Amino acid sequence: MMPATLMSIILVGLWEFTQKQGWLPRFIIPAPSEIVHVFRHEWRVLWDNSAVTLTQAWLGLLIGIALAFVLAFIMDLVSWLNRAIYPLLIISQTIPTVAIAPILVLALGYDMTPKIVLVVLTTLFPIVISLLNGFAHADKQAIQLLELMGASRWAILWHVKLPESMSYFFSGLRVSVSYAFVSSVVAEWLGGFVGLGVYMIQSRKAFSYDKMFAVIVLISLLSLFFMSLVSVVERWLLPWQYQEKKRRRWIG
Repeated sequence: MMPATLMSIILVGLWEFTQKQGWLPRFIIPAPSEIVHVFRHEWRVLWDNSAVTLTQAWLGLLIGIALAFVLAFIMDLVSWLNRAIYPLLIISQTIPTVAIAPILVLALGYDMTPKIVLVVLTTLFPIVISLLNGFAHADKQAIQLLELMGASRWAILWHVKLPESMSYFFSGLRVSVSYAFVSSVVAEWLGGFVGLGVYMIQSRKAFSYDKMFAVIVLISLLSLFFMSLVSVVERWLLPWQYQEKKRRRWIG
């Protein structure tokens, strides 16, 4: 963590220095001090727009998590559905978000609904794939033992595969958290009345690039914060996994 923080400070310092020297066009790439100035004087507007974007992102993420668990359970229990759905999930990730968003806006309107649907579509895939990988790497001996005892596939899934797939789930969740905010902002670009994406478009039209960069920085900070929050929750719910990773780093 410290090397990343130190490198970030050095890069921001170099950025500020090059701006002060006039080596970068100020009307396109503002200095970090100008971005901080936007945060100080536009914090109320940024907060109001962030609340909308965060609401859309979290609602879509929660729905995506629920659907991912249901889909992963079904795909694990029914092998032919796994073979049928898995390629479709892969194909869904090849379609650019900016191509899906306008269709959703036209079909569902300009309120939160199309934004939430887009977040669901973009966050679903990493979690489903992570869960399926976790199921596939579950303890084979424990599964064989339960099968010999006459346990159903659902019982094996619930008592063995699901608990052992939680570390995989949190890995996919960290990816989905970052996707959620980006997808919400992209959807706001293409249709909306309020939100960080709308604020960014308005700033671009007014040639206020310092405000645009402030939104970019804010989205990055929010994504990093909530990804860190996922790691904290994982450490709280799966302390043995954290201890094992710590032990491996120590041995390595």
